[in-house]
Amino acid sequence: MFIKKIPKPNGRTYLTVVHGYSKDGKTRHKTIQKLGYLDELQKQYEDPIAHFNDVVTAMNEERRVNKHVTIDIDMDEQLERGASNRKNYGHVVLSKIYHELKIDIFLKNARRHENFKFNTDSIMRLLVFSRLLEPCSKLMTVLRKDKYFDNFKFSIDDVYHALTHFDAISVDLQKHLHNQVTDTIGRDTSLVYYDVTNYYFEIDKEDDLRKTGPSKEKKKDPIVQMGLLLDRNGLPVTYKMFPGNTHDSQTLTPTLRDVKKDFGVGRIIVVADKGLNSGDNIAFNMVLGDGYIYSKSVSGASADFKKWVLEESEYRKYSDEYKLKSQVIPNATNMVTLAISPKTGKKFKKPHKVNIPIEQKQIVFYSKKYADRAKYKRDEAIAKAQKFIADPSKYHGRIEYGAAGYVKNVQFDADTGEVVTPKENLSIHWEKVKEEEKYDGFYAILTSELDENDESIIEAYRGLWRIEESFKVTKSVLDARPAYVRTEPHINAHFLVCFIALLIGRIAEKTLGGKYTIENIVETLRKVECSYLQQNIWLFDYADKVTDDMNAAFGTNFGLKQMTTLDIKKFLGSVKRHDD
Repeated sequence: MFIKKIPKPNGRTYLTVVHGYSKDGKTRHKTIQKLGYLDELQKQYEDPIAHFNDVVTAMNEERRVNKHVTIDIDMDEQLERGASNRKNYGHVVLSKIYHELKIDIFLKNARRHENFKFNTDSIMRLLVFSRLLEPCSKLMTVLRKDKYFDNFKFSIDDVYHALTHFDAISVDLQKHLHNQVTDTIGRDTSLVYYDVTNYYFEIDKEDDLRKTGPSKEKKKDPIVQMGLLLDRNGLPVTYKMFPGNTHDSQTLTPTLRDVKKDFGVGRIIVVADKGLNSGDNIAFNMVLGDGYIYSKSVSGASADFKKWVLEESEYRKYSDEYKLKSQVIPNATNMVTLAISPKTGKKFKKPHKVNIPIEQKQIVFYSKKYADRAKYKRDEAIAKAQKFIADPSKYHGRIEYGAAGYVKNVQFDADTGEVVTPKENLSIHWEKVKEEEKYDGFYAILTSELDENDESIIEAYRGLWRIEESFKVTKSVLDARPAYVRTEPHINAHFLVCFIALLIGRIAEKTLGGKYTIENIVETLRKVECSYLQQNIWLFDYADKVTDDMNAAFGTNFGLKQMTTLDIKKFLGSVKRHDD
């Protein structure tokens, strides 16, 4: 606050006490107290200006010490048109993790030789924060950039240019993040979880990357494949994009080759689902000196394996719910056909056969809960199949997912999609149902780790839920699909942003001791917002147990009812500083 002298047309000077502040980059004044004309005040005070300067100094000191502000509310005051009067403050947690990972320093160095007129770090921060707190298209992200206290000065064209740059530095940035996580948090890559999912694009035509393939969400749109690798603690290590028509099993070897070459990791044990369980992948693991833990389909296995599974002998109690047994296949040299070179990662022109010594442990366990679940799902599919048989004319070219395999003799016209099998020839495939029922509740795992006990292998495999849950987060919380970018570099950059957002979310989970999921954390951070009151004062309206725990874990100051713009920006600035 200070004394403002206002010259009047009649030659007299009028004094007021005003509060000066800055809002949206402009200097504003708020009248706190009207003092009167200077010539009249001189009749009361020897030096009115000196007197009131002392009064204002005392008021400022009292305000600073007591943190007490008197606000005069004008009930007829109008909102300033077009002003951003509500902002998010929760992103301070995301900013703290972002800067602890030194992403800003990496991006500053990466653009050193580029002739950019925009700040790539500023653009990345907005894209990452928005992907977590308010996921939307790149255009809408830019239009809503005033929602944050950061001064984001760039256009949508700048964002698209930056996406091309982000694609070019993607591998180096992932390596940087890996090194930072290793140094600051700790990284255990002795065991990694790997899986593949796909993301759809609402487009009519395919291109080199977006191809029609088996969509996890049963979409007909072109898709891209993503292979994601997590460390033992569930923190993302790296990801790799593939054309949408790439089979899941063909994505593992290129990803492992690159992570070992680029990230300098030693021997790793890959944990993956049965979709990745192929002779080539097992051979690749063995050639590199790595290990594997893969699930295996029991119903689709060999007759000898099925017979061994159903034999009651050798099973032992694992817990109140499980029983298990295992066997080791003796040393044998298997001729395996490799599609990709372990050294270069490139596809062979012709099938390449190599002799790979295989000594493998096979583990099978049974759970009554798993058996009940399998029966429930099959009964649902049979019910759908029965509805189809009752009135096949309602279906054109496809039966509801899971039901087709239980209908005998069904055929469709290739052109029209209509059912051509006479209704009276359709029936439920009860022989298949009876065969499947034998294996309900049995689950099999194959591993190279012969010296590990069976229980440890099972527990390691169960950790695969982490990667399945990570895919769920990218598709729900981060809303990664459909992606509203078109070129391959922009698509790659979009998923780089999603990867960084996922990593930051996982670190937040870990820092909070695993008490809250990413969904819980993001939901709270979205609510930590404030509305502009007056005199550079912002009014907050949300706090909960999560914000209290964040204060303890991150040193934030959530829960204050009011904060000044200066205090907010000081705190935001403090989380951006680096100790070294």
